[in-house]
Amino acid sequence: MPLTTFSPAALGDLARAGFDDIIDARSPAEFADDHLPGAINLPVLDDAQRAEVGTIYRQVAPFQARKIGGALAAANIASHVAGPLSDRNGGWRPMVYCWRGGQRSGSFATILDQIGWRVARLDGGWKAWRALVVQQVDQIGPPAPLLVLDGNTGSAKTEILHRLGRRGVQVIDLEGLANHRGSLFGAMPGGQPPQKLFESRLAMRLAALDPQRPVVIEAESSRIGDLTVPRAVWKALITAPRLRIEVPLEARAAYTAAAYAEAIAQPGRMEATVARLAGLHPAERIARWGAMTREADWPRLAAELMAQHYDPRYGRQRLRHAALERAVVSVPDLSEAGLEGASAAVEAAIARIFP
Repeated sequence: MPLTTFSPAALGDLARAGFDDIIDARSPAEFADDHLPGAINLPVLDDAQRAEVGTIYRQVAPFQARKIGGALAAANIASHVAGPLSDRNGGWRPMVYCWRGGQRSGSFATILDQIGWRVARLDGGWKAWRALVVQQVDQIGPPAPLLVLDGNTGSAKTEILHRLGRRGVQVIDLEGLANHRGSLFGAMPGGQPPQKLFESRLAMRLAALDPQRPVVIEAESSRIGDLTVPRAVWKALITAPRLRIEVPLEARAAYTAAAYAEAIAQPGRMEATVARLAGLHPAERIARWGAMTREADWPRLAAELMAQHYDPRYGRQRLRHAALERAVVSVPDLSEAGLEGASAAVEAAIARIFP
């Protein structure tokens, strides 16, 4: 009998299919660049083997490449069955995919099927899945009404966003998906995911939204660190109504100095980042900020960066979206009580904006 194929028409079909495991049969490098949510990487050919077989295919002969590739694939699949898959019982139901649903997933699925497992193969492979992702982030965008949470640097927008999520409000944390705080100082441990993987994670978040309820998203530029916000999402973000958080400068500076404790702890990182602003500010100001980093005067540095670098830029950007502003929530401080009060006030404002 022919192998069962899985042909999703939408991203949500994957969760509804209920596979016990999703196996990515591609090489580790392909997997790192992007993969289906929840997939495990059990490569039929590793990176070096894939390069070797490809070279033989081009420079020697396709038959020789297939023969060598087949032997390598058989050994690798046997190793996966005897190793990572050795504890799967007879009722296990996996789905296997490769780049375009060809030989790698076909060979893996055939062996799993012969063992007796109810295996499916992704029709069209990763390429078909990628087309659904691109459609979601570049063409469809958010299926729910969008509200943009705005505010100057240090206004605890991300923290308030998370608190809204815990209150049951639909939210999208773009910075979390991008693993970057969005500012020049915003690099996070572990680095950013590749662009395609970021888009896949964002697409799945969009596909899971309830279209009947508003979704709150933090105001961002078109780039978050090294990643680009996809076209349809960016278009929705710059045309959506806005709610602004207003927090005094002193409170924002203290909050930011605490929030960036990990970056501050890395020797030389803050001074090197300040130096990157040299083309935008007078030399005397850059030197003063550099001295603050060496003196570990973080609240003062944060306050000056906000007042003289970030706030003027945010102000100019905000003018372009002034007609979209629907509410302002004033937050006197960013203590625990202040953050809870801000979250409650934002939630109440959402109900007024989307009655």
